[in-house]
Amino acid sequence: MSELRFDGKVAVVTGAGHGLGRSHALLLAERGAKVVVNDLGGALDGTGASAGPAAEVAELITKNGGEAVASTDNVATPEGAEAIVRTAVDSFGRVDIVVNNAGILRDKSFGKMSVEEFDAVIAVHVRGSFLVSRAAFPHMKEQRYGRIVNTSSPAGLFGNFGQANYSTAKMGLVGLTKTLGIEGARAGVKANAIAPIAWTRMTESLLPAEFEEKFTADRVSPLVAFLAHESCETSGEVFSVGAGRVARVFVAEGPGWRTDDLSIEAIRDNWDAIMTEQPYLQPTTLGEQATASMKAML
Repeated sequence: MSELRFDGKVAVVTGAGHGLGRSHALLLAERGAKVVVNDLGGALDGTGASAGPAAEVAELITKNGGEAVASTDNVATPEGAEAIVRTAVDSFGRVDIVVNNAGILRDKSFGKMSVEEFDAVIAVHVRGSFLVSRAAFPHMKEQRYGRIVNTSSPAGLFGNFGQANYSTAKMGLVGLTKTLGIEGARAGVKANAIAPIAWTRMTESLLPAEFEEKFTADRVSPLVAFLAHESCETSGEVFSVGAGRVARVFVAEGPGWRTDDLSIEAIRDNWDAIMTEQPYLQPTTLGEQATASMKAML
């Protein structure tokens, strides 16, 4: 079997100073990619900043024979996102891969969560992924090639107590990924998302202690690398990954129930049929969903 490599490719990895992002950056560099290691260097809640984490990872890549530069620009601002991509272009001449991994936590139960705590998490996860992808997108379109990997979460897909802000952000990234997959298709730009389960500084207070040994970051990064590789033709999809297991996650719609005389009482009386899951429909675009709904009416 031939080894999948990234020689000649340039990757931007955000939030790459610790945990998953660090693991992604190291693996891509090990396989030949030139890497922009971006990390603001702040605390888990997004406060503070330090050049140390990004510089340490970039130095490690260089020490191991790879090529990398550090970036401490803020993904959540247009200027910061543009600067991250400009670092790639100025340093290495192009940008082929964007791995949107930067994130913060401000966990609170819904009744106690402030507007600022909600907005801050949305700003880094969703706005940051949008801004960095937007900055890279024109370069990818011009070269007719690009790979974007976003970082969702099981918390977004299935919900999690105390994480209304984080869950909202992570499900928002699913919508962003699917739309990028559609809009990037003609330009050769593929976009996918991962929903990882990994023991990192962001999850160590949420996951059982026994997860630490098996749910390591380096058992997530191979999926990120494959989705970022030129041989991967899949786009607009979401994958659960953790402890060596990889599974496609998809949105489906049940067969439903319809009537020409819809009323509150009719919905009540046919609720079991409405809740039925099989046989499910799996539209991949809004148009497909609308078409399926029209067919169900005939």
